[in-house]
Amino acid sequence: MFGQSIPASWSMTTIETVADVKGGKRLPKGKKLLDEPTDHPYIRVTDFENASVNTQSLKYLDDETYDAIKNYTISDKDLYISIAGTIGLVGTIPKHLSGANLTENAAKIAEVTGVLNPYLSFVLNSNGAIEQFKDKATSSGQPKLALFRIKDCSFPLPPIAEQKVIAEKLDKLLAKVDSIKARLDAVPNTLKRFRQSVLAAAVSGQLTEEWRLKNGIHWEELTLGKLAEVKGGKRLPKGEQLIEDNTGFPYIRAGQLKQGTVIKTDDARSKQLYITKEVQAQISRYTVSENDLYITIVGASIGDAGVIPSESNGANLTENAAKLTDFKKPIVSKFLAYWLRSQPLQDLIRLEIKSGAQGKLALKRIKELPAPYTNIKEQTEIVRRVEQLFAYADKVEAEVNAAQERVNKLTQSILAKAFRGELTAKWREKNPELISGDNSAEALLAKIKAEREQLKPKKKARVKK
Repeated sequence: MFGQSIPASWSMTTIETVADVKGGKRLPKGKKLLDEPTDHPYIRVTDFENASVNTQSLKYLDDETYDAIKNYTISDKDLYISIAGTIGLVGTIPKHLSGANLTENAAKIAEVTGVLNPYLSFVLNSNGAIEQFKDKATSSGQPKLALFRIKDCSFPLPPIAEQKVIAEKLDKLLAKVDSIKARLDAVPNTLKRFRQSVLAAAVSGQLTEEWRLKNGIHWEELTLGKLAEVKGGKRLPKGEQLIEDNTGFPYIRAGQLKQGTVIKTDDARSKQLYITKEVQAQISRYTVSENDLYITIVGASIGDAGVIPSESNGANLTENAAKLTDFKKPIVSKFLAYWLRSQPLQDLIRLEIKSGAQGKLALKRIKELPAPYTNIKEQTEIVRRVEQLFAYADKVEAEVNAAQERVNKLTQSILAKAFRGELTAKWREKNPELISGDNSAEALLAKIKAEREQLKPKKKARVKK
């Protein structure tokens, strides 16, 4: 919240004191938005982006619809704020959209008096305002922020000259923060490419080329069917259902086959579920063993592959996946999993998927997929090197995640300092004449109230009969 130890030359006020808050308007019943541009743009919450408006998917009104709601427009001198769904998105309207109609899921902060829009925009994007909006948001189907709640929002009011200095300082500081954040946000994709390049080098033999030459080892090009038996999982018998009670017979679903292993979380898609003893007796041949490989064969995540961990030994396998088991040659499971997860094989899988209601990878096709093979010593060395490089990538990723958390907090930390007057403390010392007397926040507040009083419509005097 605002108001904790603000400078003596500042005042506290509310949005209602300095501006009008008015809502947008929903379309009349039966009317629709148009994709084709007209003279009447209609701004939705989904168009709000980066404290402005993204015009890429802007919608429009026909003349008749516009005439019905023409009183609900927004100016480039106003600020917008989203009040339904995603609450508290605040920004300005580009000049070329001045006069556009505004969705009922947003409000405009208009007729702003005595407060610079850039300053007020920063105020409304800070935790001091956000916390007030959260406290005052109601939920009936979707979150909703009532207009009178926005009007009640209190905030610190510095003298007008200091507002300008604060906004300029925040522009510069937050631009640097955004630049750092953009660089950090790019790292995960870089690490993803790094991991894929490591896998590509591993399964092509490049990662261990010198080691292999020293040891006189040669690679073979085989198929998955020549390295292992490929078998499908099994759906539940008709009428049977999975249960949450641990019966000792776990059932692995496709949603659990992630990250190269079998995951178990509290999420509905990856929560560990079980079958009864009676169902187990009917599908007991469709279980997996530790170090078997899995590959999903249906759905959006088709081709996801990995190794069955020890804790899933003996679990039943979904019909939406296949297992590679009973290896016909000495195999380090992780080595073969690296091949299954590598980009070259994933590209082949995409080519093999049969078209239909949803993609499906047939067991016969899996058996025919190519696979590199080398002796167990080199497989072991490849796994060691890949794990070493992946551990390095994981460490970098953890450091980046921690840095992202700090940067995300940094924006609000800077805003908090700004609205406690800390960013402009030296400026105030050097410019006492700009924050005192007629230039003080107290005088500004009095002027705001006087000007807004004049803006109010005059009541007509009653005529005595």
